[in-house]
Amino acid sequence: MAFHEIRFPLRLALGLSGGPVRMTDIVSLANGREARNQRWRHSRRRYDAGSGIRSMADLYTVIEFFEARAGALHGFRFRDPMDWKSCRPDGTPTPLDQPLGTGDGERRAFPLVKLYGDPAGRWQRSIVKPVAGTVRIAVSGVELREGEAVTDETTGLVTLAAAPSAGAAVTAGFHFDVPVRFATDRLDISLEAFAAGRFPAIPLMEIEP
Repeated sequence: MAFHEIRFPLRLALGLSGGPVRMTDIVSLANGREARNQRWRHSRRRYDAGSGIRSMADLYTVIEFFEARAGALHGFRFRDPMDWKSCRPDGTPTPLDQPLGTGDGERRAFPLVKLYGDPAGRWQRSIVKPVAGTVRIAVSGVELREGEAVTDETTGLVTLAAAPSAGAAVTAGFHFDVPVRFATDRLDISLEAFAAGRFPAIPLMEIEP
């Protein structure tokens, strides 16, 4: 298996359904209380892109893309239209959006992350598929110029030309894709159902590339 650095057609992603999934074991105790255990440390996105299909041409595009990925074998990029920026979806990314770490005078490599949370809790998401040309980096609030930071768009690792001084905050803004694969090896498409307005299921699931 491999990961193909190609994005699922954006126009077909706009009508998707789905989002983050967690795995929690819940046991009801004899005293009426619950014991809850988090099985997954991180959430995992699941989508159904079938509702984005509007024509026979769209159906063929999905079939062609499915065959090129060998079904569920190879991963690919997917833009989640609900969550694809370092900021909120109605905002514009800035190099101050997300904290990547603090300088120590030696460290030059910082992985991209995105924080989610509120006063009661927080979760840090690794961003491994940033979009080329969108990553902006700042050190101590000052945006770096071109050539002062290099981003690997296949891993999300940012390497600075010079190590930030001790205590200097490293931050970033960016667009990103989600690494996914087809969650099935079979596309069950009925032309009669499609003509009646029923969309085929195109299930996708987030992976670690």
